[in-house]
Amino acid sequence: MINKLVPTVAEALSEVADGSTVLIGGFGTAGIPNELIDGLIEQGARDLTVVNNNAGNGETGLAALLKTGRVRKIICSFPRQADSQIFDGLYRSGQIELELVPQGTLAERLRAAGAGIGAFFTPTGYGTEMAKGKETREINGRHQVLEYPIHGDVALIKAERGDRWGNLTYRQSARNFGPVMATAARFTVASVYEVAELGQMDPEAIVTPGLFVDRVVRIERQATQGGGFKVAA
Repeated sequence: MINKLVPTVAEALSEVADGSTVLIGGFGTAGIPNELIDGLIEQGARDLTVVNNNAGNGETGLAALLKTGRVRKIICSFPRQADSQIFDGLYRSGQIELELVPQGTLAERLRAAGAGIGAFFTPTGYGTEMAKGKETREINGRHQVLEYPIHGDVALIKAERGDRWGNLTYRQSARNFGPVMATAARFTVASVYEVAELGQMDPEAIVTPGLFVDRVVRIERQATQGGGFKVAA
């Protein structure tokens, strides 16, 4: 019987090893799997390469992981924002390596990994520092840059709903990088707010099929000071 549900975040992350490339979903704070990141901090894996859209906000989530000093390199599109003080400090002191990737190229490099594409050409970045040292070619009158897939050892993603087979749906913009990261990693862990019985999820609405998910862990919605619930957008 296939059952990918695990009772705790710790169990879900038990196989993350030192030196792993970890794909972390999220667009800023939308869809960021904070509970899984907190679990990774507690788990203790070191010398990590992290792939995310940005480089952390404030002092929590991805920023908290960077603060532990256990991330060797980050691959992202937007490393600096008003509240990216953790990354700024680490980068300026030479404690973390940065690979800057345009956002669309980042998504396509992840998609290429999941689709088995060896490499692709894109006009994005041509003539800039991001094309330095890369192969370029003129195709149909446009200059293009050769880019390679980003493969992950582990993907950590947040979904809205899932079942014990690992089928997932997302909530609005929280979907962002989750689906492509799930396909690009050898091992995918998803947190969900709701666990559905088999057959309850409309097959036409499933975004990430269970084929791409290895473990599912249910998390609680966070209560706010106003007495309601904080919904992860």
